Amino acid sequence: MAMDFVAGCIGGAAGVLVGHPFDTVKVRLQVQSVDKPLYRGTYHCFQSIVRQESMLGLYKGIGSPMMGLTFINAIVFGVQGNAMRMLAADTPLHQFLAGAAAGLIQCVICCPMELAKTRMQMQGTGEKCASRKMYRNSLDCLIRIHRKEGVRGINRGMVTTVIRETPGFGVYFLTYDTLTRALGCDADDGYIIPKLLLAGGMSGMASWISTYPVDVIKSRLQADGVGGANRYDGIMDCVRQSWRREGWRTFTRGLTSTLLRAFPVNATTFATVTLFLMYMREDADGVKDCEAMRPSLQHSSL
Repeated sequence: MAMDFVAGCIGGAAGVLVGHPFDTVKVRLQVQSVDKPLYRGTYHCFQSIVRQESMLGLYKGIGSPMMGLTFINAIVFGVQGNAMRMLAADTPLHQFLAGAAAGLIQCVICCPMELAKTRMQMQGTGEKCASRKMYRNSLDCLIRIHRKEGVRGINRGMVTTVIRETPGFGVYFLTYDTLTRALGCDADDGYIIPKLLLAGGMSGMASWISTYPVDVIKSRLQADGVGGANRYDGIMDCVRQSWRREGWRTFTRGLTSTLLRAFPVNATTFATVTLFLMYMREDADGVKDCEAMRPSLQHSSL
């Protein structure tokens, strides 16, 4: 199981490197002002960030997900695996319940991590070299928030994170299980790797679609107060204000960049995990063992 954990961490890190630019675009689109929007859409946002802030602007806040990656993978691996063993039968319902349990518990790490990521992504918007940086890095961001707002401050957005992650991970594992069964991912299948990549990428997209409106509210609450006074009193107030000012479209802001990110991130994660385990788990006669890698692929992060 230690090998699965290491593989998951390496695969997750590769996924973060590939997907973080899309995540930065998603957050910028989600929280921009409707009265004075900086970006017209996904492509324009990408273009503007690169032109105004350089390519490094797309990787703002990457330290936070990298730092939290190990802990999140450890929680997801442990909880999902133990839950499946407790539930005994490998059924679609049990896959959903085990995934939901893993999603719920990993929120303890995920929420502060995403808070720091969001704050760092919003820092210096439109500036190549920010004249005044509030936070030096993700860790400094969390320390400053804790000093100013306490434990409650670093857990801002926890409720929306739980609402997003619990069903989101359930849908992810359910979809992945259903697709791998439908595609017939057998160990001796010559196309097992592309099939697993396809299943993982589609599962990630399905998971995001199922809970995306909640993610918009989470991002707005976590970015609230950056560079000024707080606008929202809570979840329902954020929902009401967003709906009143922008209509239903507010809950799909940044969805395009999110889906563009979801597939390659999961594909990259799965490919990395697959190659790592195939290399590390060679049979004595030199044959690569594809069957041994499959459980780990099911536990890769969203």
